[in-house]
Amino acid sequence: MKVVKPRPGPRAPGRPRSQEAKQNILRAARELLADGGPGAVTMEAVAARAGVGKPTVYRWWPDRHAVAMAALMEEQGAQSADSKPASAVAALRAQLRAIARRFATTTGRHVASMIAASDSQSELSKAFRNHFVLARRAEGKVLLEQAIADGELRKGMRVEVALDLLYGPLFFRLLLGHAPLDEKFTEHVVDEALRGLEA
Repeated sequence: MKVVKPRPGPRAPGRPRSQEAKQNILRAARELLADGGPGAVTMEAVAARAGVGKPTVYRWWPDRHAVAMAALMEEQGAQSADSKPASAVAALRAQLRAIARRFATTTGRHVASMIAASDSQSELSKAFRNHFVLARRAEGKVLLEQAIADGELRKGMRVEVALDLLYGPLFFRLLLGHAPLDEKFTEHVVDEALRGLEA
């Protein structure tokens, strides 16, 4: 009698992406940034230094520029839960200070100089715009809306314009390099901008 084997069911989904591998990739990218700037960050070099295959790197990021931006964003580490700001405006100040600190590092200066020298449509510029500038701006929008809801800032303000007032000076100074981008400057930016935005 012929034995009919049951047909296999649908394949179980693959195992979750390894967070350890992801952190190894980011660490490798940070080291390459520090050693040689954004030009040293290639998918091959990142994979080799992280001890993973290139497909693993591609699971998280579409190209080397996106990896470099992700590494830059994580360079200073996540903010400690113990130092959580007391208000949305305080959180906004903390975020802008963190941007200044990030670009004060050797890696940050490497990235800034490369972006300033590149075409606005280059892959590096696009990655910087999409994975850093717009991401930080989106975080700022959430904080501004929370500050309005909490009564810290006035209702009816033009949030998009307020975001440009806050973030525009930072990236203008970063890319032109005519004056230092430091924490003191970010405090002045927030103070001047909020004069017209306070409740």
